[in-house]
Amino acid sequence: MENLDLSKFDEQEKPIDIKYYIIKYSRYWPLYVLFVSVGLVCVFLFHRYTVERFEVKGSVMIKRNASPEVRVLDRSNIFSAPDNLTNDILLFASKNLAEEALKKVHFDVSYYAATNIKEIEMYRQSPIRIDVDWEYPQLEGRRMVIKILSAEEFTIDREENQFLEWWNIRRSPERSDVDIYGKIFRFGEEITGSKAKFRVTLLNASRIGEEVGFQMHHPNSLVDRYAGSVQVRPLINYGSVLEVSMVTKVVEKGSDYVNALMDAFLEYDLKEKNLISENALRFIEEQLFIVEDSLNSVERRMQQFKVTNKLLDVNAEFGGVLNNIRSLEENIQTIDFELSYYKTLRDYLLRKGENYEEVVAPSVVGIADALLNELISQLVDYSLQRRKLISIVNTNHPDVIVLDQQIQRVRDNVFENIQNLIENTEAKKSENFEKLRSFDQQFSTLPMAESNYTNIFREYKLRENLYTYLLEKRAEAGIARASNVSDNSIVDYAKKGSLIYPKKMQNYSYAVGIGFFIPLAFLLLYHYLNNRIMDQIQLKSILKIPLLGTVGYSDKETNLLVAEYPRALASESFRSLRSALFYIRSEKKCKKVLVTSSISGEGKTFISINIASAMALSGKKTCLMGMDLRKPKLAANMGVSNKKGLSTFLVGKHGYEETILETNYENLYVVPSGPVPPNPSELLLKNQLTDFFDYLEQAFDVIIMDCPPVGLVSETMDLLRFSDINLYIVRYDYTHKNHLLMINDLYGSDQVRDFYAIFNGLKSGGDTYDFGGYNYGYGYNYSYLRKNKYSGNYYEDEPRVQKRWLAKWLSRFRT
Repeated sequence: MENLDLSKFDEQEKPIDIKYYIIKYSRYWPLYVLFVSVGLVCVFLFHRYTVERFEVKGSVMIKRNASPEVRVLDRSNIFSAPDNLTNDILLFASKNLAEEALKKVHFDVSYYAATNIKEIEMYRQSPIRIDVDWEYPQLEGRRMVIKILSAEEFTIDREENQFLEWWNIRRSPERSDVDIYGKIFRFGEEITGSKAKFRVTLLNASRIGEEVGFQMHHPNSLVDRYAGSVQVRPLINYGSVLEVSMVTKVVEKGSDYVNALMDAFLEYDLKEKNLISENALRFIEEQLFIVEDSLNSVERRMQQFKVTNKLLDVNAEFGGVLNNIRSLEENIQTIDFELSYYKTLRDYLLRKGENYEEVVAPSVVGIADALLNELISQLVDYSLQRRKLISIVNTNHPDVIVLDQQIQRVRDNVFENIQNLIENTEAKKSENFEKLRSFDQQFSTLPMAESNYTNIFREYKLRENLYTYLLEKRAEAGIARASNVSDNSIVDYAKKGSLIYPKKMQNYSYAVGIGFFIPLAFLLLYHYLNNRIMDQIQLKSILKIPLLGTVGYSDKETNLLVAEYPRALASESFRSLRSALFYIRSEKKCKKVLVTSSISGEGKTFISINIASAMALSGKKTCLMGMDLRKPKLAANMGVSNKKGLSTFLVGKHGYEETILETNYENLYVVPSGPVPPNPSELLLKNQLTDFFDYLEQAFDVIIMDCPPVGLVSETMDLLRFSDINLYIVRYDYTHKNHLLMINDLYGSDQVRDFYAIFNGLKSGGDTYDFGGYNYGYGYNYSYLRKNKYSGNYYEDEPRVQKRWLAKWLSRFRT
């Protein structure tokens, strides 16, 4: 039958077995549970003793009261972004506004519950209230305790077990001289000491017997602290709503401050608006006082002149002339104003070539010319369109050329209209001057007394009109101040707070994750640094020769496991090896099996004895040879004498029959190593060894050779010429990975043939022995359960010694 090369199957590239790694590291579940439990307990204790911090939020809408006409005519802001809120944000963070807000709340004293777990600040729940006289030196920054003795009395003492208090006393001994500690005071009375002056009020009489800690804070330090604790930012981009937030230990306290700050902001805005009205009223009052005095003086002069000159009713005779003169003078002033606007507009059109955004509309200055207003509006509109278009395309673009033509046409119309208006206005002005000269001639015909009276009367009317005007403006300013409201408004008051520290769910998640990954990382590092073979998957990935089988760990005190415990669990693995060896080299009449390893202690003798025992139990006449002439162990394990053996045969002292010894087991014979010779390597090279193997092949069905380690001595390489099958022993948690380099090199360079590995001493975690790897060329695996409910149908294990609970628990961590 053609030999089967098992290496072809092992050399095929195999995918990563995820299930293998899951099973491998899941056996350490008690370690994961331990670390996760410790992490959860640590997080729980951290939450238990950590002062929580909350974020409270409120929002204010910032408005601008510019009228629509102003916004339209202010061409510089047509395409600008919304109002810049930077000034308002800076105002919220100012110390002046913080000072105004703190005047609305009672933050100069903090109250604490008496607890040793963590600091718990009472705000509205405090049973007492302390009013401090800050005009007097106070014990600020020092924690004190009030014990409520009754509804009328209490005592004050320093807080116990406070390191900072002790340190402050050590640094400043004079501060410890406080004359209010330990005394009994009454609620409502003023407490005065060398460095204290305040009044304590009882708010809740049901809290008698409790202790309340308190600490005073100077208003200036509060302003510095709270001014920097507020964060203000726009709620959304391109919006005018500001979100005001702060981090606080007490939600109610933080909410009260944020709300007080927003109220102070509105009051500040209203105060600024009222300041304009108050300044106007002050100016009007001053002008009224001056005008009223001059009006009284002119009125007295006019009455005195009428009495002296016996004038009764001058207005009845010359009133019409005076009215006409005043009307013409007012008309001439209006015409001059219009004429000045027209000329200014004309000069502007001549000076500007393309941009006309800064043209002032006639309606703004009081000129009600519909045609001119329409033309100016078109000119400004076209100019704005052109500027927007120029920012996208160049001046040669067809759309720009069209707009230039429209602008030129409208400009020509405006220029022509202005020229007509200037000519008409100058004609109107000349006409009014002619009429004014005619009335002046009539007025000059009046007698001297009447002329003087008229001048006094004209001065009186001027003062009277100005006085009436000021009275109207004072009334308007008063009404404006009374009806003033802030342009801004509060959108949402701060009410609830959101917990931001500690983040409990996140911390618990971190505890679970870290508690899982820390042991996993240590295990990965341990397995990476561990240089020993720990499982057959790892062995297959390193070893180039095929893995023939796996032998489980045996806790029996004898190496004759198959012979003395044939129904033991580990004995079954040798029967599987026997079947595999029968399959390999099945054409050989006598199979010669060589057993070797890298170093001593990997179980060569144990494997050799039990494979030979398994062969003998199957009816095969088996000879077990001790080929390790340097360290003979076979005779002692088999219970035979080592005085005669292979070494004595090779030196010619004994013959074939004397060297081959019978054992107590049927079909099992043994050739001991014999006494240790001085030259074992040379003995094994003699021709007598070849003759001896020829003799054994005729007499036995199977020959098992227990050879020395191939990595330590050279004899094994010389013995390979006699073997048909070579077994390379690798021991669990004993063989180092670098020990396998030599056999890989020999196998890769074709210096050795027919080599197969046996994984010896495999220990299993939990309740399972995993004897995988009985490869018959097709990758068959066998796994036997120690606690199988069908146990006894196939094999029985001997009663095992009960392990202690600790050893049993630690055995679960074996891989």
